[in-house]
This record gives sequence, structure tokens and C-alpha cells, in this order.
Amino acid sequence: MPLERKPSEFLMRSTMRSRSRTARPAYLIASAALAAVLALSLAGCKTTGDDITGSLGSGSTSSTPRTQADWRQALDVWGARYRADPTNAEAAMAYAQALRATDQRAQAAAVLEQASMRNPHNMPLLGAYGRALAEVGQYAQALDALGRAHTPDNPDWHILNAQGAVLDQMGRHDEAQRYYAAALKIAPDQPSILSNLGLSYLLMKDLKRAETTLRRAVAQPGASPKVRQNLALVVGLQGRFAEAEKIASADLPQAEAAANVDYLRQMIAQQKDWKRPGKRPFPVRPDAGT
Repeated sequence: MPLERKPSEFLMRSTMRSRSRTARPAYLIASAALAAVLALSLAGCKTTGDDITGSLGSGSTSSTPRTQADWRQALDVWGARYRADPTNAEAAMAYAQALRATDQRAQAAAVLEQASMRNPHNMPLLGAYGRALAEVGQYAQALDALGRAHTPDNPDWHILNAQGAVLDQMGRHDEAQRYYAAALKIAPDQPSILSNLGLSYLLMKDLKRAETTLRRAVAQPGASPKVRQNLALVVGLQGRFAEAEKIASADLPQAEAAANVDYLRQMIAQQKDWKRPGKRPFPVRPDAGT
């Protein structure tokens, strides 16, 4: 058996980052924070993203938990299975998914770190590990893991999309966009790829291209509500507030729509000088998936 690296140091580093995060109300435009300056992305507060194929624990349960009580139950079940057999990659991925869903992201990354050392050629596991690393701000390590999660002769658009998201989080937007372009060749008009590409343009302060790309994403079948919220942000940053609020509140119950609109107003109000040289635009993050 390969040597195992104790996760305590990793947990300490990542937990310190996690403690600085603040809670956000349900259905806010901001999604679960990763870390550093690109901490918020317009989305719901789901802990699992839209990139389901190849996601943590995919195929490991007959149905995905939907409530916190469900996730707590999954945490107990899969935690016991993982502890009984730490070499079981399926159990490790499902356990890590439940940990992330219950806001224990540093521990999830540590579990997947150990599992990937025991299963160094398991590509779905490496993909899950790379995404978990990105979620706790370990971007260089995330790129390394994701790079081993598929091969040049058999690329996976989900992984290409995740690699692009990580590169965007590192400020390497031109490189990120090349990964999105490669992903779109495999999955044309896939909304999660288009959404990330639109956010990448936003990070480069190219609002016109961002809006065009996000409108294309919203128009696709299966586009998630958070894609629409990303579009609302881009429209709002161009000064078209009424249109942005209409987009932000679409397809939501009244209370949730009001929360989204209020949050959108707050975020746009904070971005009055974002066009100044040296200023970042809204601190969005493309979605590396789950």
C-alpha cells in the first residue's frame, strides 16, 4: 500500500480559510464561496453544481439527497462505509460529497486526497479531488489533479470546463477561455460551459461579450437558474437595472425573487468604480462543478 500523507496540515490550512466565510441566505445570487478574491458567484446556495456527470458520488446512490437532513443521513451512511474500507473510491466520493454539502469542504478535500493516493489511476476520483481542491483555494494542486482526470486522446468536457474555471480563479483568463473552447467542441452550446465562459469575459471586463455569451447559455435547454442570475449581474453592471431585476427574479417564488433582487442591488452598488484601472469587476467565480 502506498504511503499515506496525514491530512492534518491540509485541514488546518483549509479550515482557517473556511472560518473566514460568512453565511449567506438561501437563493442569494452568490454561490458557495471558494476562497480569495474570486469568492462569490451568482447562483443559488446549492452545494452541488450543474455539472452532474462525473460529479462526486455520481452513481453511488439511487437518488441525490435534497435536504440538510438527507445530507446528514448520507454523511453517516457513507462515512461509515468509507471508514470500513478507505480503499473504496465510490464510498470516498460519496462521503466527500456529503461533507461538502454540509459545509465541511476542507475535510472533503482531505478524504479525497487519501482516496486518490490509494487509487492513483481512478479518473472520476481525481476529477472529484481536483474540484474539491479548487473549492478550498488550492488552485495549483487542483490543476494537477484535474490534468490527471482525463487524457488528451479521450478528453472529458466536464474536466475541461473545471480546468477553465480554476484557471479563471488564478487570473489566467486567456488560458481558461481556451479550455472552454475545447469543451464546447465536445459539447456545443452546453450551458454550464457557456456560463463559465461568460463569467470569464466579465472578469476581463468585457461586458458585451459576457452578456452575449450568457444570453446564449440561458437560451439552452437545461440551463440552471444560476446561469440566469449570472446574466442579471452582467446586465446590471451595464446600468440596465430594471432589466437586471426582471432577469434575477424570473422563475422564482416571490420571497426568493425579492432576496435575489435585494442582493443584486447591493452587489451592483458596491461596484461603482469597478471599471477603474486595477479594479476587479464583481468578484465572480466560474463554476468548477462538483
